[in-house]
Amino acid sequence: MTRKGRRPDVLLMTATPIPRTLTLTCFGDMDVSIIDRMPPGRPPVRTSWLAPANWERAYKEALAELKAGRRVFVIFPLVETNDELDLTSATEAYLELSRGIFSDFKCCLMHGRMPAAEKKEKMKGFRDGAFQLMVATTVVEVGIDVPEATVMIVQHAERLGLSQLHQLRGRIGRGTAPGFCYLLAEPSTEDARRRLEVLAETRDGFKIAEKDLQLRGPGDMFGTEQSGMPEFRSFDFSDMSLLKEARSDAFDLVEDDPELQRPENSLLKKAIKQQYAGRFVFGGVL
Repeated sequence: MTRKGRRPDVLLMTATPIPRTLTLTCFGDMDVSIIDRMPPGRPPVRTSWLAPANWERAYKEALAELKAGRRVFVIFPLVETNDELDLTSATEAYLELSRGIFSDFKCCLMHGRMPAAEKKEKMKGFRDGAFQLMVATTVVEVGIDVPEATVMIVQHAERLGLSQLHQLRGRIGRGTAPGFCYLLAEPSTEDARRRLEVLAETRDGFKIAEKDLQLRGPGDMFGTEQSGMPEFRSFDFSDMSLLKEARSDAFDLVEDDPELQRPENSLLKKAIKQQYAGRFVFGGVL
């Protein structure tokens, strides 16, 4: 897309800003337009982070929504059980839930290893009401629009990133009934705990991306790494206003001296070449 002309017009769209997207914006590679309003009539989604002692509550409230004629997602990070990880898998949970608490309702299983035709069939069935509950992996985080879906339960939520959790949450509350997102988690680190708190506090995608940026970094601006802190001698990514001010100063500098030919900019040019030698080939990566 970017190679179709000397000055191509490129529009990049995302429903969920990730740290790299936000950083590319701040570093000057993109200008941004923000749609900060929900579609008319769409109710809020209440998000709750629940410790193990309260996990049963989420399933009971999901059962109540099913009895009211609505739909439910239950998300797991793994397709099948892994002996090295003490986590419930989607396949294992599907058998347990469909034979247990949700046995009076039609349930289906969805994951990325399924053939495309089977996934399409399951999704159509869930949308049309042939299934009321879908047990799935994160394969459903995008492109799913089921207005009757009001509950999202994410098991082992501490294993997923902020932007991914936010995107999953966007699958519910798309009709006229309010949505309920339950993050079932046992965080073992402070970063994991903070991610869950952020999701419970806000639904603003850019605020979430800012927090994600602070927690895991923007990745490599001249590379392909999607996370990690850059090799700056001194900078705190929690100060977005400072980053934006530096961006403005950089634009002024390049406009005044595009090739950094002036003597006063020689040290800066040398430092840039030393810092990013061999990585400028990635300059076209958006």
